[in-house]
Order: sequence, then C-alpha cells, then structure tokens
Amino acid sequence: MYDVIVIGGGPSGLMASIAAAEYKAKVLLIDKGHKLGKKLAISGGGRCNVTNRLPLDEIIRHIPGNGRFLYSAFSVFNNEDIIRFFENLGIELKEEDHGRMFPASNRAQSVVDALLSRMSELEVEVLPDTPVQKVLYEQGKTAGVLLKSGKKLVASAVVIATGGASVPQTGSTGDGYPWAKAAGHTISELFPTEVPITSNERFIKEKQLQGLSLREVALSVLKPNGKPLITHKMDMIFTHFGISGPAALRCSQFVVKQLKKSKRPEVTMAIDALPSQSEEALFQQLQKVKKDEPKKSIKNALKGLLPERYLLFLFTQCEIDPSEICGSLSTEKLRAFAKACKQFTFQVNGTLPLEKAFVTGGGVSVKEIEPKTMASKLTPGLHFCGEILDIYGYTGGYNITAALVTGRLAGMNAALYGKRSEQGVL
Repeated sequence: MYDVIVIGGGPSGLMASIAAAEYKAKVLLIDKGHKLGKKLAISGGGRCNVTNRLPLDEIIRHIPGNGRFLYSAFSVFNNEDIIRFFENLGIELKEEDHGRMFPASNRAQSVVDALLSRMSELEVEVLPDTPVQKVLYEQGKTAGVLLKSGKKLVASAVVIATGGASVPQTGSTGDGYPWAKAAGHTISELFPTEVPITSNERFIKEKQLQGLSLREVALSVLKPNGKPLITHKMDMIFTHFGISGPAALRCSQFVVKQLKKSKRPEVTMAIDALPSQSEEALFQQLQKVKKDEPKKSIKNALKGLLPERYLLFLFTQCEIDPSEICGSLSTEKLRAFAKACKQFTFQVNGTLPLEKAFVTGGGVSVKEIEPKTMASKLTPGLHFCGEILDIYGYTGGYNITAALVTGRLAGMNAALYGKRSEQGVL
C-alpha cells in the first residue's frame, strides 16, 4: 500500500515522485520502460534544456497551448525555483541565447542521474519494465492501479505522468488518455506540434532547394485574407518533403489549426528573407545597384544579398535571367524581385505525423484540472502532470518548464491528499 503512485518516468513523473517523497509520502514510481528519464536524456540535443530564464509572462507567451493555465502554478513553483532545485542537487547551470538554461556539463544524463539519485535518497520505490493496465477507481475516488501482470497496487493518490504521443521511442505512446477518460475527463484532439511542415509545391518535389538553410528569416502562416496568422523570425531549412528548422517547427501548430479551420487542403506560408528592411527600402537599394553597376550581371551585382541558391531561385520565380546586365533590367522586374525577397509565398498541406513531432498538442482538458494542485476536478486522488495535459509550447525549455512545474505541484498535492486519506481525514 502506497500514499502515492506515479505512472511514468519522464521529467514530470520524476519531479512528481521527488515532490511527493519530500512531503513524506510513501511513493512508488512505475514505468513500462527499462530506463527512466529517456526523453530528458535526449532533450536539447542530448544537452537537456532544463528550463528558460525569461520573465514568466514571456514564458507563458511561448506556450501558445493553454500557457495561461500555468499562472497559478507559477505562483507556487516557477522557472527560478527549477533553477534552484537543480543547483541544490549539485547541477551547475548556464544560461544561453533566448534564456535557455543548460547544465554546465552539457550532459543531459547528468540531470537524469541527479534526479534518480535524489529519488533514491528519498526512498522512492521504482518499478521499471512494468506496464500498467489501468488506474483503479472505486466509489468515485482513485484506488490504485492494475498492472498488466494482473497484480493490483493500492494507493489513495495516483499521478498520471505518461506523456503525450510524440517521440514514441521514449515510451510516450498515449497510454494515459484512456485512464483519464475512464475518470470522466475530456481529451482534446491530439495533433503534432514542433514538427516539420510538408508541401506538394513543384520546387519542393523537384528538390530545388533541398538542404538549403536560411538564417533569421521571418516565416509566416497566412490567413485566407493574406494577413499573417503568426510569424516567427528564426532559421529554417528546405527539405525533400517541405520545410523544417526552428521557424518551421514553431509555425507547425498554426498550419494544423489553419487547415482544420479553413477546411481547405492547403495553407499559404510566406518567407521574408530580409526582415530588417522594408520592401520599399530594398527596391530603392536595387535601383541604386542598377544605377551604380549598369554593366554588371544582376547575379554578380547582388552577390551576398541572399544565399546564392535562394537568390537564383528567386530570379527564376521572377523570370529574371541571372546573366542579364543590371542596366537593362526593367523597374517592374526589380519591383517583383523586391517583393519576392520580402514575401515569397508557397502552399503547404500539413505536417509530418504525431510520432515525428517533438511535442503533442491536445490532451487532458485543463478546464477539468485544479490549476494550483494539478488535481482532477472530477475524481478525488487523481493528479495529472506533463505532456498528457493539453498544454504545449515551443521548443526552448518551455515544455520542460511546464512538465517540471506541473510535476512538482501534482506530486506535492498527491502526497498531501494521500496522507490525509491515510489518516482518515477524507
């Protein structure tokens, strides 16, 4: 018999088990995999981006999927608390661009090891290689879990920390959704986020730009009226199936939503390759080049304006011969080229599937969760944390912040509930 059973050994589950044990609960952590912290060990390119140091409002802005739900949670435990938590475990952290926090060792495994060592100190019992069949509910309350082996384990509080349905090789295969449903919870439709975008455009199919990276461009998803739904200024890369890279990953959830909303097979995206300059200023610059270098070929005159492959590609789009001399180029063609640099539009038809995504969109509806405790509003003793919840952010330490904060609150409050239940207060 346990006070708290935590299902799932990802970031939120490990944090939940530590928090519950720190509140003097008898804790069992169950994971179907052989190794705990698998997702953590591969996060941040194997360096583990443990949180982000931006102000809380900024962090919430970087969690477009129900980030506002976390305001209450952050009032109890926030990104600065995560930093202190890891430093107390002996993990020295360093800050990188955009507020991202990494272990000074650059080793994700050191973060996993520190968490496991803390669990061991707190005498958290761990059952690896143990799939759970279902969470048990009796008289409208949580009663424990039934293992696939047929064994029942009793606990008055259960934390479901099974993750979403992305990166399935780490064990996130959506196991927790049916258990949440059985407790009466609504599961918002799942979809891939932080995932590469697909396109059937001819230039993509013909691999004209495959492997080409564009730095610090402004990539937009457009509404049917041509206005931007979202714009992200970051790097991107063309692939054999569409586009990828940070800007594309951040735009992906908006492609999915726009396709669903418009009920059309495709959505328009736009690339502004020179976001720091207005179209008019660029046009004037091109006019000056034409005037100053009338005998140079347009290709040589504009060398360095854009990566060469992209420059030649835009020439083709604007029907400009790269060998044409500047002096003979028409004003119309220069205007068209300036426009293409500032807004090259193309059609996209979706994204790679959920199992290829970094993050799962959708999940257990946050309307049915107590925001300060992560407790189910429907079933006493049941708590949720991490990616199973309908909370999803951009990459950059935002999702892991949400996982660790919700894990902390779920574990802490499951312990308080479990102890009260044991004392017969409930």
